[in-house]
Amino acid sequence: MDNISSYNSVWSLWERNSKNAPDKDAIVHWLATDEPIRWSYSDLIKKANQVSATLKKLGIRRNQVVAIIIKHNPLFYPVYFGIAGLGAIPAVLAYPNPRLHPDKFRSGIIGMSQRSGLDYILTQRDIEPVIAPLLEPGKTTINGLFFPEEWDLNDAVWESEKEEITVIRNSIKPEDPFLLQHSSGTTGLQKPVLLSQRAIIEHVKYYSEAIKLTQEDKIASWLPLYHDMGLIAAYHLPLAYGITSVQIDPFEWVLAPSLLTEVIGKEKATLTWLPNFAYNFMAERIEDDELEGIRLDTLRMAINCSEPVRNESHVRFYERFKDFGIRKTALTACYAMAETTYGVTQTPPDEEPKLMIVDRDELAAGRVSPAIEGKASRVCVSSGMAIEGCSVRIVDSERKEVAPGMVGEIAISSVSMFDGYRNYPEKTAEVLIDGWYYSGDYGFMVEDELFVIGRKKDIIIVAGKNIYPEDVEDAVGKVPDVLPGRVIAFGYDNTDLGTEEVSVVAETGIEDEHGKKDLTKRIKEAGLAIDVSITHVFLVPPRWLIKSSAGKPSRSANKQRISEMIANNEKI
Repeated sequence: MDNISSYNSVWSLWERNSKNAPDKDAIVHWLATDEPIRWSYSDLIKKANQVSATLKKLGIRRNQVVAIIIKHNPLFYPVYFGIAGLGAIPAVLAYPNPRLHPDKFRSGIIGMSQRSGLDYILTQRDIEPVIAPLLEPGKTTINGLFFPEEWDLNDAVWESEKEEITVIRNSIKPEDPFLLQHSSGTTGLQKPVLLSQRAIIEHVKYYSEAIKLTQEDKIASWLPLYHDMGLIAAYHLPLAYGITSVQIDPFEWVLAPSLLTEVIGKEKATLTWLPNFAYNFMAERIEDDELEGIRLDTLRMAINCSEPVRNESHVRFYERFKDFGIRKTALTACYAMAETTYGVTQTPPDEEPKLMIVDRDELAAGRVSPAIEGKASRVCVSSGMAIEGCSVRIVDSERKEVAPGMVGEIAISSVSMFDGYRNYPEKTAEVLIDGWYYSGDYGFMVEDELFVIGRKKDIIIVAGKNIYPEDVEDAVGKVPDVLPGRVIAFGYDNTDLGTEEVSVVAETGIEDEHGKKDLTKRIKEAGLAIDVSITHVFLVPPRWLIKSSAGKPSRSANKQRISEMIANNEKI
């Protein structure tokens, strides 16, 4: 792969690819019920030019933030390109789930506007009634609402604006802003991460080296493009190097997870990224008849990222798909976040992630000790070593580096670090100090390999003992009649006792009260088996749990939902 650091802008990389490989597929827009739509590099740039010109005629200017709220749609890609090609700043936001109340969605957009300073929104006509009230003077910073599907995109509009837009593109500098990402959340996406042209370019350079990207690679992804894993790893990375990515509708994938195996088999994809829950989800939901004629031999890396990596998920995935060609060495891991553009660490290609079986009680006390037979243990999975351009250290509550073999907060320094949360100096000051980003994640390092074990804010403290919710969720998730991957654990304050109690929300198909009582008993027994006393068990129907923007059940949002229902004496 060539050195891309000499390019001043992301646009210039895309333009280079359209000249070097004009007919190569840039994006394959996968459709569940029809033939895929294929964007070549040259066609994508041509259409993007028309979009840039149209945006300019509509009054959109350089460095203005243009939010895209569009369903899985073949027009998304040139629209995104066209915004960047005008020197404006794209911000991809989640299209509202039908289950999300319009007022909740609208309040999230208001919050982002007030914090991020959204200038324009490009969307689809069916959610105009939800968004249009936000254009009232003084309510938000949003100046206009436009519908790209209704535009008459043609060469004439490009020719009329070509000269001025070319001047803009040629004047873009590496330090100029390129992208506004929003960190993970459930409805509000509250932390706007502004990334420069250089941050994107440097990141895809170093991360591509970590995974040994080649021109023969092809990406398959169902990940939403409003999330950094989908947007950076599965979208920007291939586009920077002129290789192909196949994009699947996330909503369709949830209904038919076999879409990903279909794409890998038919398109001979070599790379995909998945959050940990997806390994369980696919192993559970994909039937043999959906895999007929499918081979997964071409897949050299299925990279686990965005939540603590669980060995059981890898084992389950491998056992389910080994007869279809998946290799153990394809199951690798990464640690990443929007604030560093994306990747921080990565396990090497063709190597299984290292495992450490540690004493669970010692880990809860902040120490990493080998497991002792007869005592509770936890299998910790390495997320690999820091990629080039990144440094990682583990720190205590005073942000001083801890001794080897101790648990602490993960701090990162990176050449692709964000400059701060846009218009959010107080939050920036909390987490970004002297070039180090304090992640709020807990982990430890052994021989330069990072093991991520949970979120600091999610840790449950019962009578002075640290309990990681991941451990409880793993145990409860194995209980028969609990839907796999559809469990969350959190701490619930007991003011009388002066400590937290462990609470669990689990989805189940059981509806009768006798069955629920039996399942509650089995869940509590599963907790005792790992020396955790589960005080509260809330059994809920399938699809009840609120998901975060990363697609996994949100502990904080579901805790709040349960708390509100208890306060209002609602039936759970």
